[in-house]
Amino acid sequence: MDYKKLSGNSRVWVYQSSKTLSDQEVSEILSEGKKFINSWAAHGAELNASFAIFYNRFIVLFADETQVKASGCSIDASVHFIQRIQKAFDLDLFDRLTIAYKLNDKIETIHMSEFEEAIENGRVNEETTVFNNLVETKTEFENTWEIPLKESWHKKLMV
Repeated sequence: MDYKKLSGNSRVWVYQSSKTLSDQEVSEILSEGKKFINSWAAHGAELNASFAIFYNRFIVLFADETQVKASGCSIDASVHFIQRIQKAFDLDLFDRLTIAYKLNDKIETIHMSEFEEAIENGRVNEETTVFNNLVETKTEFENTWEIPLKESWHKKLMV
């Protein structure tokens, strides 16, 4: 199912890849994601969910909980699925200390410890688009996932 058809309150999990995925990798991961989504359930009840890849860099799971809530077991199943993708494609999808941002319409990443230096040397500024992978709902994803640094939680890194 297309994530756009899901409720705005749908839960979201964003996994940022350590590298840009090739179109072939995207195709293969989307195929695996479709299989996973079609079998994803909570306490035996099928979840109304979606799976997408953005910018060949971000793997995003959506679960509409208006009918069935994602349980601890179903969330564990999604994490195991992402771990399988990570291993199969030699990726790091769980590094929460790397910040992604846009530079000349290209996705760049930088370790959080180096972000302040990037600000100081002008590589990144308050208008730079950053990715807020901490979004929790589809509405947040659509409105605040890609956001200027000055409007994001990343602004606390500006000293």
